[in-house]
Amino acid sequence: MQYAIRTFARTDTDAVVALWEACRLVRPWNDPRRDIERKLTVQPELFLVAVDADDAVVGAGMAGFDGHRGWVNYLAVRPDLQGSGLGRTFMREFEQRLAAIGCPKLNLQVRAGNEQVLGFYESLGYEPDHTVSLGKRLIPDV
Repeated sequence: MQYAIRTFARTDTDAVVALWEACRLVRPWNDPRRDIERKLTVQPELFLVAVDADDAVVGAGMAGFDGHRGWVNYLAVRPDLQGSGLGRTFMREFEQRLAAIGCPKLNLQVRAGNEQVLGFYESLGYEPDHTVSLGKRLIPDV
């Protein structure tokens, strides 16, 4: 099956949130709708969706570049399509777009214990950086 990758449109919001929920990416402390609104204010051209022939969202992901490193967040492919190559297509698209704007390195985070996803990224050439990710919420979503 063929899929088209395009920039996110506001009308995709419900479908993207449902996809992220189906892929278990949503956490109680992150409101996905607020995350979407935030992304639309910074590099919205790096918020991509994949759609099928009926224009149904079957994949979505956000990327960004801060001038030092690129990041990929919320990458999801509909569960029944995982393993189809669509995730690889997203990553290739993000890598090309980020390289085109001068991004020297792409980083991403995977939740501890998610071995399937770690294996996916390792198959694409991503390696552990042996760093510890720390975070501090500045604006609560709840």
